[in-house]
Amino acid sequence: MNDGDDKPLHAVSPDRTVLDDSRDDEDIVAEVADDLGDEVDEALDSASPTRRARLRKRGVYLLPNLITTGALFAGFYAIVAGMNGNFLPAALAIFVAMALDTADGRVARLTNTQSQFGAEYDSLSDMVAFGVAPALVAFSWGLSTLGKAGWVVTFVYMACAALRLARFNTKGDNSSFTGLASPSAAAIIACCVWVWVEYVGGAPSIFAASIMGAITVVTGLLMVSNFTYYSPKFINFKGRVPFVTLVFIVLGFSIMLIDPPTVLLMLFTGYAVSGPAQNAWRRLKHRN
Repeated sequence: MNDGDDKPLHAVSPDRTVLDDSRDDEDIVAEVADDLGDEVDEALDSASPTRRARLRKRGVYLLPNLITTGALFAGFYAIVAGMNGNFLPAALAIFVAMALDTADGRVARLTNTQSQFGAEYDSLSDMVAFGVAPALVAFSWGLSTLGKAGWVVTFVYMACAALRLARFNTKGDNSSFTGLASPSAAAIIACCVWVWVEYVGGAPSIFAASIMGAITVVTGLLMVSNFTYYSPKFINFKGRVPFVTLVFIVLGFSIMLIDPPTVLLMLFTGYAVSGPAQNAWRRLKHRN
């Protein structure tokens, strides 16, 4: 206090203040900017080259985030198509989102453009494409005929997808997944709708909607289970493989082209069952 003088207290830097009533606001702002600029320059001088580049240039990597945006749009398109009754395009859009979701991570690793922003953005995109979209497509397809039970089933799947992604973000997965991965769960829902549109058509009966509801709930619960699943992310595409492996891959594509929805449904269902099957096999081995 200065004997009752009412003088403004101006901040010059984070660690000092001065009393001055002779300067206007523009002078004060200029001095603060100079002080902060000196501190930033000192930080840049003492930082490593990598850290210096990050301090000088803030932004996001375009290519992997552009692919993630494509996956997000595919999920959004699936929702809109399902609400309009176009269930085949909706199911195919989920598979497009799967392909783009696989591509963005690999592109980021190949181009060394991984970032925390990209990881968080990818997780939000996955929630839309593999959590909200499959649930709402199934609801629009037939779960809505179950009344409140259909609402509950839809929400259970979406909540399980959110929990699965949250667990992945906090714990991560190494050579295997803990719980069914959300893209695989979404593929099962999309394949069921695809098979119905391809071979049955029309509005589903209460019985068919009930079967779909059971599949949706079980698929959702598998996502938050503790079953171990093999992670295809760690397949080494750069390594050498026997020639017969390429032959089996060609045969696999040929078989899939004969009846894509049925073959894909069998593949993803088999993958979903592999977790509980491995767990049961390990329990039997321990007992023996």
